[in-house]
Amino acid sequence: MRRPVDFSRRAWQAGIHGLPSQTTPRYRIGRGAPLLLAITLSASAVAGEPAALPTSRADLTPKDQARVLAVTRPTTNFTRPEPFELMQGGAGTSRKDANRDAFSQSSANITFEEEATFKLGNALFRKTWVSSPSSTQASDGLGPLFNERACQNCHLKDGRGRPPESDAGSTSMFLRLARDAGSAEEKAALADHKLLNFPDPVYGAQLQDLAVPGLKGEGRMRVDYQEQKVTLGDGTVVSLRKPSYTIENLGYGPLDPRTTLSPRLTPPMIGLGLIEQIAPADILANADPDDRNSDGISGRPNIVRDELRAAVTLGRFGWKAQAASIRQQAAAAFAGDIGISTPEMPKHWGDCTKAQTDCLAMPDGVQQRLGTAEAPPPVMDLVTFYSQNLAVPARRDIGKPDVLAGKKQFYEMGCISCHTPKFVTMRGTPDKVQAFQLIWPYSDFLLHDMGEGLADGQRVGEASGSEWRTPPLWGIGLTATVNGNAFYLHDGRARTLAEAILWHGGESQKARDRFAGAAAADREALVKFLESL
Repeated sequence: MRRPVDFSRRAWQAGIHGLPSQTTPRYRIGRGAPLLLAITLSASAVAGEPAALPTSRADLTPKDQARVLAVTRPTTNFTRPEPFELMQGGAGTSRKDANRDAFSQSSANITFEEEATFKLGNALFRKTWVSSPSSTQASDGLGPLFNERACQNCHLKDGRGRPPESDAGSTSMFLRLARDAGSAEEKAALADHKLLNFPDPVYGAQLQDLAVPGLKGEGRMRVDYQEQKVTLGDGTVVSLRKPSYTIENLGYGPLDPRTTLSPRLTPPMIGLGLIEQIAPADILANADPDDRNSDGISGRPNIVRDELRAAVTLGRFGWKAQAASIRQQAAAAFAGDIGISTPEMPKHWGDCTKAQTDCLAMPDGVQQRLGTAEAPPPVMDLVTFYSQNLAVPARRDIGKPDVLAGKKQFYEMGCISCHTPKFVTMRGTPDKVQAFQLIWPYSDFLLHDMGEGLADGQRVGEASGSEWRTPPLWGIGLTATVNGNAFYLHDGRARTLAEAILWHGGESQKARDRFAGAAAADREALVKFLESL
């Protein structure tokens, strides 16, 4: 049995002397609030947030607070790697070979018994669900309308999805369907965090192209691309593809004219348990919703209702930070993507609406001897544990001169204004392997206006139609290795990392322009740095 690593006793004691001193110049990440505010942030700095959200870390002693500040302060030395930079997922970082299974490894610091639990969760993540009734009695309940039959079919190798191509279908990308509030009553529901938005009255919250026998799918997503030429500062011409989305063969009549279409590519699964254990105060410390320091960056949190705890809290998962926990995200995916009910979301007919009477007339897959949901509590426990313990792979080539040069460009171009390099997770976490870990997700987990080029026009909670949560960058350099393709951003429009950067607008326009105006060698170095993550 492996003993969980006590990060505070081993790693930090070994490297504390390598940290920058309190007088070392530092970059400001907090949009008007340096990292010190992760501990001292006042409630007024996040006006409008629920009072229950913590504005300081009660899990740390003053000594620990000083250590956290020191170890998470952005570096100014790009001549060598930082202490522990190799282990970007903390003590749970996977040191296995960087191959197609790089995103499917368990946290390196879980016990032998927990490894067995992880493997059971993996089996359920790969489980193929079938329509009801069936002879399996433990796998039925699919749909009746759905996008896929198994979690793994969307999260390919636990990694990133891809947009549909020709007749390949949309296995790992789908369309969210929603509209904003219209009436005063609907606006009040959004203000009270009772809802994120309003689904299409016929098609629900998600377009589902597949259906069980005897029923027809809702329609098929079509993506058309228009190439746009962009000339960089040194004369290099880059072609960006601008997508447009329509739905073909609508099966149940027209969409509501107010319904917006938002494409969503499935994101990688790695490091989710660590993200869940970042202190809310540390995320809120980086928020500057009113851009008080006038730097053009005004990240803000998405405050959402956690139905599992019946509380309003900080959203941190999903493309628009609409989910508060991994379990909530998993329950929503079971219901929306596969049409499987859970105790957390007992929707036996998935996303079927009242207007889809044939769908609601189909049999469900509830087995009373197993529980009152198609995926009873043991299933959710195992899938959640699996999702919480998919390890972040170790960095590669961190000491190479071009990678270090690219890291310097990443900092100096202002990318860390949103892609915050480091956090230290909370003490006293439910799972000890995620406690007090130095991690390197390169995200602030806040919403940012990314400009009209990336806007989908769809509100989700407090996220506007042009705002997106900063996605974590760890593992991004292994996208092609794991998934056999390289598509980036929320809809996979970017075919290279350089294209993804050039699509940045809004709050990130200045950083994007610095990249576009840089020398070719500097751009290439920055991409090399990203490929090392």
